[in-house]
Amino acid sequence: MAKHGKKYEEAVKLVDRDATYETLEAIELVKKSAKAKFDETVEAAVRLGADPKKQDQNVRGVVVLPHGTGKTVRVLVFAKGDKVKEAEAAGADYVGDQDLINKIQQGWFDFDVCVATPDMMSEVGKLGRILGGKGLMPNPKAGTVTFDVAKAIQEIKAGKIEYRLNKQGQIHAPIGKVSFDSDKLNDNLQALMDALNRAKPAAAKGVYLKNISISSTMGPGVRVNAAGYR
Repeated sequence: MAKHGKKYEEAVKLVDRDATYETLEAIELVKKSAKAKFDETVEAAVRLGADPKKQDQNVRGVVVLPHGTGKTVRVLVFAKGDKVKEAEAAGADYVGDQDLINKIQQGWFDFDVCVATPDMMSEVGKLGRILGGKGLMPNPKAGTVTFDVAKAIQEIKAGKIEYRLNKQGQIHAPIGKVSFDSDKLNDNLQALMDALNRAKPAAAKGVYLKNISISSTMGPGVRVNAAGYR
């Protein structure tokens, strides 16, 4: 069994692990139990009634959190021609084509999200194993393969996140920072849950939103009443 530090053990005492809390109360507990010296990320873990082994029950999409994630996101854009200037004007941190591909092949990863124009994908596809293994490969479903690079960059900088059902049938997604006001974390969680409800597969039967818990990076999980989001 994993051993936890003194701060974690103190944080656990604040939470009844068998109880289910209303959202704002759960958020307050997460904020109180965050004992790290840095501004911890608040993450939501949602267990869905969807089978990740079945293609017709795959849950994947994007949502723009109304108050952002609290994280400065470094955006890399693969583009050429006029799209280079468009990406730079929109606030991209890195813009290029073969030069960036070469850097990545040499082990450079000082970025958080990749955007690519469709005409660059034949070249970017050569990075499939490298970027795919890190969850960085541009994807049309995530809105990161597009000619409208300005919109893509602005949404990412504003707090767009991608969610995807994992092998355990769960969605894990950041909803902000411990330093956020409780109401802002509540708004962000609501936006995520609304997106998950919209993404419900037609083939999913029974209870769709099974369990919800939120936690800070170093803190214990706090169970949230899922009934209010169904």
